[in-house]
Amino acid sequence: MTSEVVIDVRQNEVSIALLEDKNLVEYQTEPRSASFAVGNIYIAKVRKLMAGLNASFVDVGYERDAFLHYLDLGNQFSSYEKYLKQVQSDRKKLYPFAKATRQPDLKKDGSVANTLKKDQEVLVQIVKEPISTKGPRLTCELSFAGRYLVLMPFYDKVSVSTKIKSSEERARLKQLIQSIKPKNVGVIVRTVAEGKRVAELDSELKILMKRWEDAIAKVQRTTTRPQLVYEEESRVVAMLRDLFNPSYENIYVNDEQVFQEVKEYVTLIAPEKAGIVKLYTGNVPIYDNFNITKQIKSSFGKIVNYRHGAYLIIEHTEAMHVVDVNSGNRTKAEKGQEGNALEVNLGAADELARQLRLRDMGGIIIVDFIDMNLAEDRQMLYERMCKNMQKDRARHNILPLSKFGLMQITRQRVRPAMDVNVDEDCPTCFGSGKIKSSILFTDQLEGKIDQLVNKIGVKRFYLHVHPYVAAYINQGLVSLKRRWQMKYGLGVRVIPSQKMGFLQYEFYDDKKQFIDMKEEVETK
Repeated sequence: MTSEVVIDVRQNEVSIALLEDKNLVEYQTEPRSASFAVGNIYIAKVRKLMAGLNASFVDVGYERDAFLHYLDLGNQFSSYEKYLKQVQSDRKKLYPFAKATRQPDLKKDGSVANTLKKDQEVLVQIVKEPISTKGPRLTCELSFAGRYLVLMPFYDKVSVSTKIKSSEERARLKQLIQSIKPKNVGVIVRTVAEGKRVAELDSELKILMKRWEDAIAKVQRTTTRPQLVYEEESRVVAMLRDLFNPSYENIYVNDEQVFQEVKEYVTLIAPEKAGIVKLYTGNVPIYDNFNITKQIKSSFGKIVNYRHGAYLIIEHTEAMHVVDVNSGNRTKAEKGQEGNALEVNLGAADELARQLRLRDMGGIIIVDFIDMNLAEDRQMLYERMCKNMQKDRARHNILPLSKFGLMQITRQRVRPAMDVNVDEDCPTCFGSGKIKSSILFTDQLEGKIDQLVNKIGVKRFYLHVHPYVAAYINQGLVSLKRRWQMKYGLGVRVIPSQKMGFLQYEFYDDKKQFIDMKEEVETK
């Protein structure tokens, strides 16, 4: 199986796609200015105590207060609380972390009312992004995740991933980390650390320790509350860190600055794989070049077709995600009803496992498969689903089919489900239902080109249009594009883009920056 990562960096957002054998299996997109990301650490104030919930609401700067349960304060909350007071007692000299003393563990059966008070300052980390009407979910058990290790201040244990099966390797890693870790910190050794040398682990441990020290230094220097004191790496690197696998064959990036960031990161964690990071410089949009745009448009939305006319209907509700399996117009008489049902259901299990990763659907998922009478067929379907989900990095639990033919799945949820709107808004009428005659569309484009070249002074630019429109502009020996180039200069370049609607267009300068030439008055 070949695995590739394609990163599309645009002016306002960045998206990352994971391909397995050229098929899109994971997709993430975020605004470049996104805040409240999982892993960010804030110095914040307790806004309200809720004794009935044994929890508190904390102001981290989001429109809704964040939720912090008593059990999420962590065993070492008293140690953090004391050290925070020591740090803030002297604004000129930072109290050394090595001199901090560990306090007794917090009682598990205690109450939030006896532990926190209104307006108290606390160090918190986001563990779940705002979802729907809910604010972020917080913890006081701070952690700094790297490629091989996770650093946890005030925890003195060294834990090794249970996925490392060799007892000799587990003992080696534990002893190694014990010998190099600083005082007052605990370390979790991740699965990918298996077989790594002490120099690599020590280097990452120092990097993580520096992040913690920088966060505390920011707490000491600032008085504004709430205040972001530690932010995850750049959006691309943060998304790539959890996705990255040494088996990747290529990582393509279409932005030079982000390309350098990704290359530095890969060089740091896997120097031998630095060559897989490649800068994409083609004129065709990067997602079009790798056939990702078409896969996104066919894989999202309410109805997903998957095999021989069968399809899934996926609905998102506040409480759960609901999936219905339909055979469509599929009929195969030689296999009979039971055989048809089994084949459709097995295909649905394959596609559903992909959809869960692709949309990052979390929480409760209920799947209504086509009814099957034979117990061995139901067991086969359950085993197929379990096998398909083994590639999923998110924690999940799958129950066998119920007597009603429903399968219940729970999957870890840390951010809202990816819901890409594949319906295209009319780019020319803005919802009014009335447009200029489409035969005049190219005249309108020429007017925009004239304005760009002769009034704004942009001599070199890319015009992105729908592939059908691009074919029309390029047709003929002396094509419309050629006539434009003769009239306005060779800087006029027409690019077919699958992202565009039929009569939609976008202009980009020679640095690939978007030029807004759209005017709603055009449609009046």
